[in-house]
Amino acid sequence: MDYATIDGWGSWGNADYQRGNDVGHDQSQYGYFAWNELDPYSAFIYGFGDLNCHNKYERSWFINGNQMPVCTRDIGIFLGAFLGALLFFRRGHNRWTIRDSFLSVFPDEKIKPLYDNDRRILAMWAIAAIAVIPIGLDGGIQMLTSYESNTISRLLTGAPFGVFITWFFCSSLCSRPAKFSLDASKVILPGNARLQLLPESPTPKVPAEDSSEEE
Repeated sequence: MDYATIDGWGSWGNADYQRGNDVGHDQSQYGYFAWNELDPYSAFIYGFGDLNCHNKYERSWFINGNQMPVCTRDIGIFLGAFLGALLFFRRGHNRWTIRDSFLSVFPDEKIKPLYDNDRRILAMWAIAAIAVIPIGLDGGIQMLTSYESNTISRLLTGAPFGVFITWFFCSSLCSRPAKFSLDASKVILPGNARLQLLPESPTPKVPAEDSSEEE
């Protein structure tokens, strides 16, 4: 918490900073800020932003002179999270496993080759990489070098990450074998593929010890 109070607990953003800046986030340019002085509704929103975001003004958007409670990258993540949840709500299905439920948002005919060649996990990892690598590169290079990304790049790299988070989360919640009465043959997959449960390994029998005493 950096902006809970002006000079008490959670006031790092309004205080002198050890690196020599006048205040933690150069907040003096816009005036000191404490979200606990706002009405309960606004305080909750800005408190949530304070908990999850650095709140740097140069990486945030302003509306009517008010800095938004989160930076542009977080806006991209939250926007993507909404779109990912909406995507699964409209197109996702329970297909027993997380990977099959995750891929169910695509038309069956488009992902049939993934089932024909059993590339479902590979497809999930590829989608995850597409979502994570851009935000990792943009933030990582910015942290390690003098490169400074702009608001548009932060928004565009945050959105795919947010989409993947809720897409995967919804797939995890939706994957319920109990809905099929634990009968994998009832699951309809692209290309007439079928789930097959591995047979349980028989428990090896341990020979009984001979308790008779040798004479």
